[in-house]
Amino acid sequence: MSIGQEKTFIEFFKPNQRLIHKICRIYTDNMEDHEDLFQEITIQLWKSFPGFKGDSKFSTWMYRVALNTAITLFRKPQKHNIHAVDIEVSSLKMEYEVYEDDEQKLQKMYKAIYELSDIEKALIMMYLEDKPYKEIGEILGITEGNARVKMNRAKNNLKTKINTK
Repeated sequence: MSIGQEKTFIEFFKPNQRLIHKICRIYTDNMEDHEDLFQEITIQLWKSFPGFKGDSKFSTWMYRVALNTAITLFRKPQKHNIHAVDIEVSSLKMEYEVYEDDEQKLQKMYKAIYELSDIEKALIMMYLEDKPYKEIGEILGITEGNARVKMNRAKNNLKTKINTK
């Protein structure tokens, strides 16, 4: 990858890395796995970036790569099958979000989200990001109508899980 592509990747990546943390948070239950998944998603984005054509928004493409990586990696029996790749991108680093208010409610919600199916996790995360159903459908490779139906089921399932905790 050229220096120009590297700079472009960093420009796109930095303002969107928060969504990777959200994906990591709903697919992992401890900081070590979160860091491993963040690294693996970043590597997959880096490796896939030359194939990004700009047909969709970068965040839509990033969601798709990140969700596919999370689902694939954490569906395997050996959860820690991380690949070592030498990346010369020194300005990329993990930036943690700190939640000070309502930490208990947030933890309860994330615990309930963690118990959802992989597709429900993705749907709820995108709902929390205010993604339109059309974009959700594009990210997941389903129709907008199917995204609406699946979203309603996921929200009901999440409500049930939160209310039983």
